[in-house]
Amino acid sequence: MKYTIEHNDNIVIFTLKNDTLNSRISADFKAELLIICQPDIQALILDLSTVESIDSSGLGGILLAYRQLHEHEIPVILVGVQEMVRTIMNISQIGNQFVFCETIEEATKYASDTED
Repeated sequence: MKYTIEHNDNIVIFTLKNDTLNSRISADFKAELLIICQPDIQALILDLSTVESIDSSGLGGILLAYRQLHEHEIPVILVGVQEMVRTIMNISQIGNQFVFCETIEEATKYASDTED
């Protein structure tokens, strides 16, 4: 799995650099998310702009992040979600759990605004 993690104050930006989020990399993806999804962050931004396809284990990883942070009212913001991935999320009825933004800048602004 190829990725970067950036910290912008208490906002964590996880950029996945794979074109597929599937069972082949989902275990590593989930392990990284468990490390960063802590109650002391303000928001998690998942940049999925390179992801062209996703399977149920990939969706499970994103849901894991949501479950870890939801009880602390910390948003999970998805950036650059391509149409095919968004369709799968909507079919799976999980799309309404997340905030969708087009850019990291937009997501960062949203996360900063929710702190007030």
